[in-house]
Amino acid sequence: MTTTDIAVRTTDGSTFSIGELSSRTGVSHRSLRYYEEQGLLLAERTPAGHRRYSQEAVDRVGLVQRLFAAGLTSTEIQPVLPGLVQEGCRTEDLVAVLSEHRERLQQEIAWQLDTIDILDEVIEFHGQS
Repeated sequence: MTTTDIAVRTTDGSTFSIGELSSRTGVSHRSLRYYEEQGLLLAERTPAGHRRYSQEAVDRVGLVQRLFAAGLTSTEIQPVLPGLVQEGCRTEDLVAVLSEHRERLQQEIAWQLDTIDILDEVIEFHGQS
C-alpha cells in the first residue's frame, strides 16, 4: 500500500484546506506541499485544483514532524510511513530502517561523548598553572 491508497475523507466526509491544515499543525504551507511532493502526505483535489485534507492529515503531519525531529530524511520516512499509520502495512523494513537510524545516532553520541572526554582532558591539563 502506498500513501495514495489512504483515504482523504473523514468519516463525516468533511475536508479542509491547506491553510486550515497549516493552522491546525503549525506547519507552513510550503512544508505541507513538500510533504505531498515527497509522498508523505495525501491531498484530494477540488475541480479547481485546490488541496483538501482529512482530519487524519493532522495526525500524519504530526508523525512526519516527529520523524524529522528524530533526524530521519523524507527519503527514509516515505517507505516506513504507511506501516506507522496503518498496522496492516507494517513490515520488517519498518523496524530495520528505524533501528538502523537509531544505531547511527548511538554511534554519533558515543563519538561526541569521546570528544567531550578529550576536551575535558585538554581543559584540565591546560587549566592547571
